[in-house]
Amino acid sequence: MKKVYFLQTCDTCRRILKEVNIDDFERQEIKANNVSVSQLEEMHKLSGSYEALFNKRAKLYKSMDLKNQVLTEADYKQFILDEYTFLKRPVFILDGEIFIGNSKKVIESLKEKIG
Repeated sequence: MKKVYFLQTCDTCRRILKEVNIDDFERQEIKANNVSVSQLEEMHKLSGSYEALFNKRAKLYKSMDLKNQVLTEADYKQFILDEYTFLKRPVFILDGEIFIGNSKKVIESLKEKIG
């Protein structure tokens, strides 16, 4: 399986999608087509936690003052399902491996995996 979850309005996502060869990837734009429970559970299975998938840079994270709250894995899951901006992006799933976010290290390992 080759899939990428991204946000079309995100400059960083657009830049990464241009850098990486995603010709044979299934693409899901998360604002137009929200992540389903089963998709999120699959990402969780590959990543090991909902917190790893959670975007702590989202404007809503700051405006809701979530950094000063104790959040559980169930909270992270529900926030991601309720609001697309809480999914750290882009998320690539490639042959049973998951690559989350836009850090240089993550993108480099993704490029190595793709070849």
